[in-house]
Amino acid sequence: MYTYYPVTSIGEMAFYYCPNVTSIAIPDSVTYLGDGAFCGCPSMTSITIPNSVTSIGDAVFAHCTSLTSVTIPNSVTSIGDWAFREDTSLTCVTIPNSVTSIGDYAFVGCTSLTSITIPNSVTSIGVDVFDGCTSLTSITIPRQRHQHRVRGVHLLPQPDRDNGGSTQSRL
Repeated sequence: MYTYYPVTSIGEMAFYYCPNVTSIAIPDSVTYLGDGAFCGCPSMTSITIPNSVTSIGDAVFAHCTSLTSVTIPNSVTSIGDWAFREDTSLTCVTIPNSVTSIGDYAFVGCTSLTSITIPNSVTSIGVDVFDGCTSLTSITIPRQRHQHRVRGVHLLPQPDRDNGGSTQSRL
């Protein structure tokens, strides 16, 4: 007789370069996504990340060139380095207030990304997070942040009193 246990983690590079995968529904039992777990899945258009996941590791969804949008659940507190690197079809990312850190180069090369809102909960933004995001025209940054380095350019926030204390920065 076999005893079955729920999947609680997806290991590093577990689904690395699976060119025919088009969507992924991660079960609620998973709490950990290993670095590069879904890296290089060029046909993947959608991903469902359950509330059980607490962090998005390094390069987990890098080079998923057909991925168009991502909703990060409220359980996630950190987005790793290169997490969405060169996801060239990515136009929309929802970052919840639970996220406190965004790693280096997290969205580098996301050429279709047009705008992003950094929630007030974020206390650490890595180096060149949006480098190569050639369609990015608007970044909303929390007012309490004094200075950010984005795409190699220093942005000095200007308070936007009509936007709940956030800052609109134009590139």
